[in-house]
Amino acid sequence: MTRRSVEVAIVGTGFAGLAAAMTLRDAGHEVALFERADRVGGTWRDNTYPGVACDVPSHLYGFARHPEPDWSAEFAPGAEIQAYLERVVARERLDTAITFGAPLLDAAWDPDAASWRLRFGGAAPAEVDADVLVLACGRLSEPRIPSVAGLEGFAGPIFHTARWDASADLEGRHIAVVGSGASAVQLVPQLARTASRVTLFQRSAPWIVPRGGRLFTADERARFAAHPDELAALRARLDAEGEARFASRSGGADAAAAASAAARVHLEAQVADPRLRELLTPDYAFGCKRVLLSDEFYPALASGRVVLEPSALAAVDGDELVAASGARYSDVDAVILATGFQTTRQPYAGFVRGEGGVTLEQHWAGGMTSFGSSVVTGFPNLFVLNGPNASLGHTSSVLMLEAQAEYAAGALARRGSGGVLRVRPEAEQDYTRMVDARAAGTPWLTGGCRSWYVDERSRRLTLVWPGTVADYRATVASADGSEFEPATHRTTAPAVPAERGRTP
Repeated sequence: MTRRSVEVAIVGTGFAGLAAAMTLRDAGHEVALFERADRVGGTWRDNTYPGVACDVPSHLYGFARHPEPDWSAEFAPGAEIQAYLERVVARERLDTAITFGAPLLDAAWDPDAASWRLRFGGAAPAEVDADVLVLACGRLSEPRIPSVAGLEGFAGPIFHTARWDASADLEGRHIAVVGSGASAVQLVPQLARTASRVTLFQRSAPWIVPRGGRLFTADERARFAAHPDELAALRARLDAEGEARFASRSGGADAAAAASAAARVHLEAQVADPRLRELLTPDYAFGCKRVLLSDEFYPALASGRVVLEPSALAAVDGDELVAASGARYSDVDAVILATGFQTTRQPYAGFVRGEGGVTLEQHWAGGMTSFGSSVVTGFPNLFVLNGPNASLGHTSSVLMLEAQAEYAAGALARRGSGGVLRVRPEAEQDYTRMVDARAAGTPWLTGGCRSWYVDERSRRLTLVWPGTVADYRATVASADGSEFEPATHRTTAPAVPAERGRTP
């Protein structure tokens, strides 16, 4: 097992990890990135199911420092986003800073060395001492597999949308899709084109609004490339439109009424059967769950090629799938789980240990908390991107990640060389109370739904930032370092005094 010492260790190479790497390196820090897979990309590497695409306008779903003129469509397909991230790595020359095939197995704060001791697995296991640890592991990285009696005994292929099995022969088959969220809404119309039958198990109907999403012409793409000012103006317009959507998602009465009315018109225009329309009408407030975009989902269900089961999959009995309603479906050839991810309980939380050996999982036993959606009491020199209250329900999450990375750079600038940043408990508590106050009365908590935005243990809003991106930027911009205890400095030499970045 090799051992090395680095200044900043970043775990994950999706949008969050790359945002942190670019921002911190620009601020003068040495960064080393560790990726469990063999490619960068995160969500966009892992999700390759048919129809996968972004539901944020392409020109806003990218780094501000790397505007992309060549998107093929208003909503980019997943493979294009993956390729974009690989181009960013090449342009930034980050490839030499990335260790692939290195899953994080353990992270422990060493109080004597004032650094993080990290252990990575993979083909070339390694131990790393890092002054600073950035967890950029994503909130959509570990599939949520439902507990369904008898599921493991199903004879045909079973896989999650985020672990797509391209070798499975689905053409002309009867396919059951479990779940009706964002992945299912994109996937089901694609499957319906070639399957003999698709049965969709819907626990609750999603709010769906028109998508649009035309293709860009070659002339338009060339013009964007030749005129960066036009590309910047487009991004600014999309940013403003995204921020304006916050009102409808957060419960603004007029905005929510207008958006929900548009969604109902969309449903009525695409589904003629009143009974099917009733089953597809949400019974909770607009914005309570993630609002979806599609022009193909309703027509697929109305076509007769898809059977809607308006309840969850409850059990598998031999070769039959049993719904919570009691309905039974036989002759199913494959089961695809579009059941989302482990969001409120981050998979890494159980093996990241801070001061006193306390794990993030223990600290977050009642739901994730932080200061600035980025730093956590009891976990010195640790930054979590895409963690507590860092998701967005109304616009591009990349904007939030860039703001978090900037906050981390500012905090490290105050830390100085060899300093230790410890979040004051009162600062985290005050920030949590502020988040809770902003969330109170919003559809996320009072809208009558179950969603991955809310921690099931405490019923707190722990995933979504309850404000606009501008609100978040203003909040962290006002942080003057008083959220941290007076900086202390390392009193002993690092355990591994080898030259940084070199393997002894």
